[in-house]
Amino acid sequence: MGKLDGKKIAFIAADGVEQVELTEPWKAVEEAGGKPELISIESGEIQGFNHLDKGDTFKVDHAIDEVSPDDYDNVVLPGGVANPDFLRGNEKVVSFIRDFFEKGKPVAAICHGPWTLVEAGVVDGLTLTSWPTLKTDIENAGGHWVDEEVHVDKGLVTSRKPDDLKAFNAKLVEEFCEGKHEELASATQS
Repeated sequence: MGKLDGKKIAFIAADGVEQVELTEPWKAVEEAGGKPELISIESGEIQGFNHLDKGDTFKVDHAIDEVSPDDYDNVVLPGGVANPDFLRGNEKVVSFIRDFFEKGKPVAAICHGPWTLVEAGVVDGLTLTSWPTLKTDIENAGGHWVDEEVHVDKGLVTSRKPDDLKAFNAKLVEEFCEGKHEELASATQS
């Protein structure tokens, strides 16, 4: 029996996802007893990347139109440069993610993943990390950026890059096990 038994975790990704930032947290969720599902803008498959080189393709479990945030306990946003840019341009994805913050459900984002959080308007007042080039975007959105392997603020778990995955995975499992964070919900409503 794992720590996440019975919890459904939405992994939201699109073409251009950094493959290891999808596969390693996915494995960590499964090993902890959780049930990961891949959500994307459309059904079919998404193209993973290993930095700038094409990697594997991944079957999408559900298009964003087919799911509700109420169907999931938590959400993971892997990085890659193109992936979050596609996601932040889709209002249904942005709204889906915003709902997790409004309900205080822990969220994890790595590398460029926080770009979608900026678009969702949920980083104001929070401290987080990301790939360094997102620092200005996060600060312009009212967040405080730190250069740390992993940072947790009110149930939001963030990391900078693939080298941080071990720490990222451990913290996301820990936060997802804790469940709802009232202070995360109140931070987005102030």
